[in-house]
Amino acid sequence: MNEFWTFAGHYWWLVFPVFGMTMGAINARVKHREVTARRRHREQLELLKAQGGTMAVSAPGGAGAAASIAAASVAPSESTQKRVVAAQDKVTHRWLEYELDAAKLISYPAMSDGRQPLTAAFLRAKKVADNLCPADGEILSPEQLKEYRDAVTDYEVAFDVAERDARRVKDAAFTADERKRLDTAKKLLTVATDQAATRNERQLAYRRVREELDGLILLSDDAVDVLEKKVALELPRERSTPPASGPPAEAAPGSVA
Repeated sequence: MNEFWTFAGHYWWLVFPVFGMTMGAINARVKHREVTARRRHREQLELLKAQGGTMAVSAPGGAGAAASIAAASVAPSESTQKRVVAAQDKVTHRWLEYELDAAKLISYPAMSDGRQPLTAAFLRAKKVADNLCPADGEILSPEQLKEYRDAVTDYEVAFDVAERDARRVKDAAFTADERKRLDTAKKLLTVATDQAATRNERQLAYRRVREELDGLILLSDDAVDVLEKKVALELPRERSTPPASGPPAEAAPGSVA
């Protein structure tokens, strides 16, 4: 025992580099998980933007059936982990639909307002689930999987509660004049994305939408990007008028047939 204390007295300074290495490893693990969560978030964002802000519905059979067969041969813990990750992605996908759809944000503004208690609780639950989400190829221990699964459950419940409340209150938090502006913006948004309108009409309506929402609802950069792409869609080409049908005109006298 005396030898240990003698060694500790001479090499006490080793505590600092060892502590630094340990904390560095922990921070690297946490950072890796955050990077993985952000990458998955961006992938879903790009998917939704490509779909114009609508959720894709997978067809029965085909790849889905093959995935089910493949999942059956996976170890139970790994299969459970995949289901939990899929459940988290599904909730994030639903949230991104609000983030990308200007019409939904106008109809249910509370979903984009972090000052609302239920929305703030949902965003906190999302952050916890994102931090516990396994990196690609990482298999969680039973204890880690339970913690992650509980976090995703909290995330699902918090989103459902926030969404129901947002759909219940709608624009009740705004004054009468502000609600009138939101209603005007909603009508103008229909014109801005109407391919039957001229390009100038769509552009003018889009500018009016941004003016009406200014100070009321903050559209995310991604929502603006999706909206501007809809506004800039090419007008459908008009069909050329077919030649009138009827008996062929008689040839003028002296003309060559």
